[in-house]
Amino acid sequence: MKNSRFLVLLLSFLLAVSCSKDDEVFEEIEVVDPPVETPEEPDETPEEPVGMAYYPDAGDARFYMVDPEATVETVALFYHLKNLSKTNFIVGQQDAFSSFYGGFSGESDMKKLTGSDPGMLGSDFMFITDDANNGQTSNWFFQQEQMIIEHAIEAYNKGMINTFTWHLREPYEGLNFYTSEMTEFQKQNAFRSILPGGANHQYYKEKLQKVAQVVKSIKGNDGSLSPVIFRPFHEFDGDFFWWGAPYSTNTEFKELWRFTVTYLRDELDVHNILYAYAPDNSYTTKTAYLSRYPGDEYIDILGMDNYRDLIPQDGAGVALANQKLKVVSNLAKERVKIAAMTETGYFVDAQNPLPSAFYSEKLYEILTGDDVEISYMMFWQNYDNTYTVPVPGVAGDEDFKIFINKDEPIILNENPGFYN
Repeated sequence: MKNSRFLVLLLSFLLAVSCSKDDEVFEEIEVVDPPVETPEEPDETPEEPVGMAYYPDAGDARFYMVDPEATVETVALFYHLKNLSKTNFIVGQQDAFSSFYGGFSGESDMKKLTGSDPGMLGSDFMFITDDANNGQTSNWFFQQEQMIIEHAIEAYNKGMINTFTWHLREPYEGLNFYTSEMTEFQKQNAFRSILPGGANHQYYKEKLQKVAQVVKSIKGNDGSLSPVIFRPFHEFDGDFFWWGAPYSTNTEFKELWRFTVTYLRDELDVHNILYAYAPDNSYTTKTAYLSRYPGDEYIDILGMDNYRDLIPQDGAGVALANQKLKVVSNLAKERVKIAAMTETGYFVDAQNPLPSAFYSEKLYEILTGDDVEISYMMFWQNYDNTYTVPVPGVAGDEDFKIFINKDEPIILNENPGFYN
């Protein structure tokens, strides 16, 4: 049953990591640089079985991460998520502490239904980096910044995982991120203008400085920095965001991604980030999925957002969505990365009734069918009269509980401990 599986998983974690945040195993690997592979030193780099998935142990997890100087807690999170994917996945929700169905605030909507918060909290740098955020206590955007930081700290103290996306406004007027609301000039030039040497490159660097400031401020009660999964330029294969594929070449996209990582890591000394690469659901092959991939040394997490395949009431998109997620899962195995469904959900409102057995059968099949291995999945936010996670008394409430009570999904009350 579910509890016995968690016990086995916990015991394996404890044996590998030897518990506490001050563990000597992590203290040793923290000062070890990734070795250079040479014929004279064949044992310095962990061997990967040919044709098999490789799951790093505590001593070599750091060698597969973007940041070789990552904090102990960030290494622990990478290690646990990668190994967890063999049997389970975390269930999270965007803005779980600040956005609620029907406006009924208080506990997260997932907790209202299940008795537990989600295992992961999704947040956004959008308001934090807004041009109108002047840092004054009376400023609405600064107030949002403070609330987001408080919620991220609360999540970390509870043992949840923090992940941030970034709906970055275009750099010319700083007003929009949807191309439907931008001028033709802005659409065609915004992305290229923030590349190194571009007219708005300094503007972009200043936004990254704000990101770094916030990420470094998310500290738990014990003084440790919360690891943050950072998912910039998400759904980059579409045309609806100004960082989408029609507005830059593959080479330009890779260049900006690499700059973003190296600037945060090497110039701003941010060492508590895992970097997530997350296109939308257009890709069905490895080659297509990797067309904008900046390289293994710049990516920790391979993800995919998918809403469109979940829309058909008859479940016609289930097999296709599972096929696409299988591509991500296979690549994560081959490259020793973490796989995830980084955004998904069915938006239930008066015009869009929930398909029958949506959570317990359709979504579950997408996430687990054909031996897919993912570490986490994220529902988008609930708001006003629309939900992706039901609350008590609405359509799908009992079906969602059936989904959560299956062996694989994990929410906060079943959290095996990601930082210990």
